[in-house]
Amino acid sequence: MVTYNNVLTTKASSGRLCKAFGIRLVANPLVVQLAKNAGFDALFIDLEHSTLSLADASSIACAGLLSGLTPFTRVPHECGMGFVQQVLDGGAMGIVFPHIHSAADAKAAAEMCKFPPLGRRSMWGQQPVLGLRITPVDRVVETCDRMGSSVIVMIESEDSVENIDSIAAVQGIDVLLVGCVDLSIDMGMPGDFASKKFRSALEAVSVACRRHGKLMGLAGLYDNRESQDWAINTLQVRFMLCQQDSNVLALGAIQCAEAVASVAEPFRRT
Repeated sequence: MVTYNNVLTTKASSGRLCKAFGIRLVANPLVVQLAKNAGFDALFIDLEHSTLSLADASSIACAGLLSGLTPFTRVPHECGMGFVQQVLDGGAMGIVFPHIHSAADAKAAAEMCKFPPLGRRSMWGQQPVLGLRITPVDRVVETCDRMGSSVIVMIESEDSVENIDSIAAVQGIDVLLVGCVDLSIDMGMPGDFASKKFRSALEAVSVACRRHGKLMGLAGLYDNRESQDWAINTLQVRFMLCQQDSNVLALGAIQCAEAVASVAEPFRRT
């Protein structure tokens, strides 16, 4: 039976860093090959901050499965169980839920992703994670609940941090992913990732993750090497959204234009 590797249950759970590449702009599944060539482990397909469709997300996720990159999809806030089911049935190996404020929010997220008795997900046997093969129901439940429906909850507000221990204790949650930008804004210090108050919040998440056996994740600290070093080696972050396709294109375009302009500069002075 064909099954695909989930890096959260292998690489990250064994203490190694899982590097995710965000896709929110490029709908062509060939972008997955670029992510693989760059050395990423996972995809972060973003349906919260993009105009990508369910069909786009499915195509990208399935390209990830075939390329050996674990596809995770972030869904819009309060999108509902039906939408989550479509994303999972389309090939995602896990769901990223934004704006989780309480243990009740986390429990609802887990229930959307897991089959009974752990959750309320409806059954469809020919899952992409099983190679679309007709599979006995018990095998579908066991395989998908164990490694085909990871639950990643985002911590993006002060009240989330206040409730972090009860959130981390929820059965079925795999990763507590800090959304650094939204969290810093909610804390009244937009982008001030070096402040003592912000770092204390991340430390609280790290402690809760270790206490309850959850993985800690981080998003939004792009190209911030000092903070990334602290997060990985001190906080024990094991899942990181390292960059987004739109940022890579924007930064690459700026660097290209500036490089050409610098070559042309001497001609303007003569």
